[in-house]
Amino acid sequence: MLRKVTHQIKGQKDVGASGIHFIRALDEETTKIFDPFLRLDVFDSSNPDEYIYGFPTRPHRGLETITFVSKGQIRHGDHLDTGATIYNGEAQWLTAGSGAKHDEYPGGESLLATQLWLNMPAKDKMTAPPAYHSITNDEIMEFPFDGGVSRLVTGEYEGVEAWQGKILSC
Repeated sequence: MLRKVTHQIKGQKDVGASGIHFIRALDEETTKIFDPFLRLDVFDSSNPDEYIYGFPTRPHRGLETITFVSKGQIRHGDHLDTGATIYNGEAQWLTAGSGAKHDEYPGGESLLATQLWLNMPAKDKMTAPPAYHSITNDEIMEFPFDGGVSRLVTGEYEGVEAWQGKILSC
């Protein structure tokens, strides 16, 4: 089935309060167009001064963040005393739900990562308990195809289920 492009978005370079550099591809201006996708941030730097200070402890609620690290590492910690460091090819899923306080600190000689923010359904925003899960390479299934490999980080593909997040429907 052919699909027609209806919107084009150009990401904007930004610098967070702690000095972390990123490109924000989706933001508050695009929320109505792309709901449940609230934000999409891209981190691409080989200068540790642009990311090493990370994101200090801050609160979230009513959303989920999914972070994919292609190169480098990100350490997560939260008020639930859960946390982990994810590395090349791994991901983390934070369900903020009714409220989570967490921090994230990138590391390594370079960083190439994306972070997607998902809006939770209204019925779950204030009732879903906060949770964290790191999705490590040993949990990620690979499906070779002619010319490449597809990696199943979360969801379901060809009857194989990977780790499932908390968001159920929008």
